[in-house]
Formats: sequence, structure tokens, C-alpha cells
Amino acid sequence: MRKGRRVVVGLLVFCLAVAGLVGGAFPQQKGKVIKIGCLFALSGPARHIGVPSKYVATMAKEYFEKEGGIAGKEIQLIFADTKGENSAAVTEFERLVYQEKVQAIIGPTRTSTAMALFNPIERAKIPVVMCVGGTPPVVPVKKWIFKTPQKTETAVRKIYRYLKKKNIYEVAIITAKDAFGEEGKKDLIRVAKEEGIKIVAEESFGTQDIDMTIQLRKLVATDAEAIICWTIGPAGATVARNFKSIGSKKLLVQCHGQPDPIYIKLAQDAADGTVMPSTKTVVADQLREDDPQREIVQNFVREYEKKYGPVSTHSGYAWDAFMIVARAIKKAGTEPEKLREAIENTKNYVGVSGVYNMSEEDHCGLGLDSLVMVTVENDKWKIIDY
Repeated sequence: MRKGRRVVVGLLVFCLAVAGLVGGAFPQQKGKVIKIGCLFALSGPARHIGVPSKYVATMAKEYFEKEGGIAGKEIQLIFADTKGENSAAVTEFERLVYQEKVQAIIGPTRTSTAMALFNPIERAKIPVVMCVGGTPPVVPVKKWIFKTPQKTETAVRKIYRYLKKKNIYEVAIITAKDAFGEEGKKDLIRVAKEEGIKIVAEESFGTQDIDMTIQLRKLVATDAEAIICWTIGPAGATVARNFKSIGSKKLLVQCHGQPDPIYIKLAQDAADGTVMPSTKTVVADQLREDDPQREIVQNFVREYEKKYGPVSTHSGYAWDAFMIVARAIKKAGTEPEKLREAIENTKNYVGVSGVYNMSEEDHCGLGLDSLVMVTVENDKWKIIDY
């Protein structure tokens, strides 16, 4: 047990050294505590993202406790559960800010709850680094809000460019009737025009629907060569099973929210052959030697899986959010405006989910190179395109 703990600590020292957070650079400021709020969906439909996010934040805190904190200050994590619900997210956000008096917040982990926080964050004037897949938190840019997952547009463009390599130019789309799905639909339509892709048909479904066969049959009957599904959570696996039951030979493409062990578990053999964009965590052992993220991702995945089991595409988002906040605290302290500016000026941070270069115009900072295209083959993830 002690040996395993030393291994985890060793990994974290390595990762933080790369991030510039350890060593003699720290000005020693003892006697104060830095409080970081962790606003995750620890229960409810999005817990499969929120719970691993808590694991990752806890991993980081274990390191900081051993090393004496950031800039000589103790780090205290204050966890809050959004339950995947907008009202709970607002209530817990306000508790973190006004009762717990945190200096920054990591999370939330669901797009709809993130959108419910826009006004509360603007009133509170506190830096928030979100872990949500949707684009609305950062497009248009909002002064106090940042995010570590790729923008929806980035994932859409990655899909379209992969399809063009396969000489596929006509697609049909099926999207969820929630904030994430509606945004996906909007970007799928907009970016299609820019990338020379034709959308020949559209369908939608409720996230709690138990069968999408009727919609899929309509799409399969068109001239579309690929069907693109935009949803997160169990609904994606339902679509995969329904699609397999039809017996279509067309390509089923999922979004960047699906590369997760739960998708393979729920979809079972229907997952095989489906393709989707993903962060590099699920294929860490397949990364090219010249990939700048290779060592960071492989070490992170190795140690995470020793403690918590298989990683998903979501596993690194909270890690990167924490490190971006920590780097900014080291540089600028915890005064809200200065901390916000330091986060906004994050440059060349090689993280688990990509290489981040934020700016006044871009509060995400990830490009197409942060994603790879993957498929499922015999219950395993496999890179099919960089």
C-alpha cells in the first residue's frame, strides 16, 4: 500500500514539475489557505463524469499535502454536488462563493448546469474553469469563465475532416433534445457548410427515450453515408444498439462525449465499429513517440487506473483545470482579477487533454491536435486517425 502511494506521489511530482508548479520557484507565503471549489455532478445522470473528476482533484490534493501546498499555501478542496440539475448547481455555486469563500472554482461537469451559472458567476466575479463539453461557456467569451474540454466546434470539425479522408460527404444527424444536443446540432449544420459536407436529414430524441429505432430507420433510408449522433451519457449506447438492430452497413459516428468505459459496457457488441473523436487518454499506449502529450498522458493514465480503474475521455479535464488554476495562483496570487488574467494568459501548458494556449479571444485554448479519432474493436479503444 505504501509503495503504491509513493508511486502516485512520484507521478504527481513529475506532472507538476512539467507544469512548473514545484521546486524553488514558489514564494513562501505561510499561514493562509487557498480554497478551491470543486463543483461536480457527484450524483444523478452525469455522475459518471463528476465522480472521476473528484478522484482526479483528490489525487492532486494528495500531492499538495505532501509538498506543502502551492506557493507555500495549504490547498483546501471544497466539493459540491450539482446532481446534474440547474437549480442545485446554482445553490451549490453560491454556497461555495458566499459561505465557503473559495478563491476559484473547477466545474461544473454538464453543459446545462454550466449555462445556468452564467449570471451567478458574473455577479460573483470569481474565476471558474469548467469541465463541460459544450461551447456556450466560452462562445461568446465570458470574462470569468474558462473551460478545459474541447469546444463542440472543434469536435465537429475533427469528425468532418476524418469523414472527408474516407470520401464521405453526405451525412445525416440525430441529436438529443437538451442543451448539449441542441448545440451539437447547431454546430454540425454550421460547420458542414464550411467543410463541404451535406446534411441530408435530421432527427432528434429525448435523453430519457429508450428506443430511437424509428428515427434511425428514417436516416438510414436516405443517401447519407454516415449517421452522426450527438449526445452524452447512456443515450449514445441506446442509439448504437438500435443502429445495430437495423443491420445497416453505414458508419455510425458518436460525439466526443462518448469515449468512456460505460459506453462500451452499455452498447456491448454494438459499440464495435462506431467511431468518434476523443482525447488521448483512452488510447494512451497507442500515441506516437513525437506526440508532446505522450509522456504526460501515459503517466497520468497509468497511475489513475491503478487507483480508480479505466479512464475515459473525461478523466483529464479536472486535472487540467486544477493545474491551470494552480499555475495562475503561482503567478498572480488569489486576488480575483489578477488570477483571472493569469488564467486567461495560459500558454503552452501541456496537459492531459491537450496543449493549452488561452487568450482574451479564446477561453479554451485547444485545437484539432488535442483530439484523435477512435473506434471500438473487441471492446477496446483504437486510434484510427490523428
